[in-house]
Amino acid sequence: MAIVKAVCISEKKGERKRPVASVELREQHGIVGDAHAGEWHRQISLLASESIDKMRAMGLDVDAGDFAENITTTGIDLVSLPIGTRLRIGPTLLEVTQIGKECHNRCAIYDQAGDCVMPKEGIFARVIGSGVISPGDGVDILP
Repeated sequence: MAIVKAVCISEKKGERKRPVASVELREQHGIVGDAHAGEWHRQISLLASESIDKMRAMGLDVDAGDFAENITTTGIDLVSLPIGTRLRIGPTLLEVTQIGKECHNRCAIYDQAGDCVMPKEGIFARVIGSGVISPGDGVDILP
């Protein structure tokens, strides 16, 4: 079963996000209080904890939010999801809009390890249905 391991926010773009107890997702906006929210296709970012584990195996001390992801999951192969896939996370509904991203500025993680998982394994989504999510909420792929 796929679940949410962490939910994270940041007040400014270009910085690591910090884990919080819960986040409010607003339809066509993103996470209330997060710097990346707005009317665009990358309202929410997701990264699997399995991807973070790859960076730990390279000797890095990293955790949820360190890759600027909003939602850290476990038990779901995020990068295999086609664009347009809908995900039910707790009471919310997301639609996958992008797989990976171009990394314009090399981050501190890349500088330390010579690699970073977010550009290849992070995914982005827009909020279709509002609600509050917390660690432990289920993640379901909708048909």
